Amino acid sequence: MATAIRIVGFGKPGLTLPALVLADVCVLLAFFATARDSIQAAGGQSSLGELTLAEQIRLSLSILWRIVLVIIIATLATAAVGFASFAPHLLWGLDGMAFDQGADLGRLWSAAIAALVLMIIVNAEGNGGRVALFAAAKDLGRHALWLSVAVLALGAINVALGYGQQFVRTVIWQFWQTSEVGQPIKNLVYVVFIFSFAMLRLWITLSILTFGLKQSYARG
Repeated sequence: MATAIRIVGFGKPGLTLPALVLADVCVLLAFFATARDSIQAAGGQSSLGELTLAEQIRLSLSILWRIVLVIIIATLATAAVGFASFAPHLLWGLDGMAFDQGADLGRLWSAAIAALVLMIIVNAEGNGGRVALFAAAKDLGRHALWLSVAVLALGAINVALGYGQQFVRTVIWQFWQTSEVGQPIKNLVYVVFIFSFAMLRLWITLSILTFGLKQSYARG
């Protein structure tokens, strides 16, 4: 759904902001599903699967405005200290958990945002579903050693994945220019391309972060 919404909203000024908000909610819903499976695969327990869709949407919206607030503050602070050209890349921190962005440091930032989102979810599970940003940030600090390693590893993988995605994107562009197949087939290829990399990025993200969190619990 996030992939489709991004495509529909692309290049349409009136739809850009609503499309980004809806797409980010869908990214968080996909994050929940992937987090549940990753936590269970790592030997942990998760109650995310017991939430109804309406409860997941409410949780997504609760997380979304808090993460957006963090991203805006980080963006303004980065611009204020003299990195005005790079600061806008931070705005794509949440979107970058599933979709590629143009800056390598931005990809590392998305990895850090993913770690914070995971800790918010874990904290909410143990707190009756209540979202508490500062408590999650405190938990993030408690597991900072292993999660920092996980974020750095994930950032490096995201950079490599970004270059791989750019290569495939170039191949698809050539296909669009030279192939004689109909436009619906070309559009389908492009949608599958975006969707596949988005799901791959989410699975890699949650696999690495849950592994780091598991090691933090196991090794204190």
